Amino acid sequence: MTALIFDCDGVLADTERHGHLPAFNATFEQFGLPVRWSEREYGEKLKIGGGKERMASLLPDLDADDRTQTLLTWHKAKTAIFKRMVAEGRVPPRPGIARIVGAALGAGWTVAVASTSAEESVRAVLESAVGTATAAKIPVFAGDVVPAKKPDPAIYRLTVERLGLRPAETLVVEDSRNGLLAATGAGLRCLVTVSGYTRDEDFAEAALVVSDLGDPGRAPIEVLANRSAARPGDYLTLDDLRACLEASR
Repeated sequence: MTALIFDCDGVLADTERHGHLPAFNATFEQFGLPVRWSEREYGEKLKIGGGKERMASLLPDLDADDRTQTLLTWHKAKTAIFKRMVAEGRVPPRPGIARIVGAALGAGWTVAVASTSAEESVRAVLESAVGTATAAKIPVFAGDVVPAKKPDPAIYRLTVERLGLRPAETLVVEDSRNGLLAATGAGLRCLVTVSGYTRDEDFAEAALVVSDLGDPGRAPIEVLANRSAARPGDYLTLDDLRACLEASR
């Protein structure tokens, strides 16, 4: 059985620009911090895996216990703000997600989400992207279920182990180099759908790199690199995703 594992942020939805960045800044304002991250500054912060870890850069001088407690408090508030934004429809799903997930489930594929973001945020984005009924069929592995963030492969190794997946028949969909390295480090092939923040990153290990999954009636997708047997048209299909598991012919 073919398996499809999605990252969350930047893959299921354009969460970074429309969700996480404004949620971080709203949190800083809530706690009276003289910090506002610009889009450029946040792009640099994205090189750090994990929201708490990004905020930790603001607390270099606190002792470990105070730092941990402060970060937990800030991150809890930030997660609540982010979830509210998702519920209000301010974080748009990326093209093709609902279509591909529905088609994969209909074809009997295993579909999962693996992210080191907060689990409640991931579940909110998933439900917004594919609907509550479909989301209920998709196992989520997220948050602090593993000790290390991407690019460490732990989250993908855990997903493969828990679901009993065969790596040779499992495809990961990611949007960043950190995510790509996590997937390939777990021995999995990876399809990359770039975002505005990650378009210029190095994706040399990816099977296929595209602008997005695409949808009928939208502008054709852009193929940025293809090292697979896939031959994409205007949008990706399950056949294209299955072909990503094969070497280029």
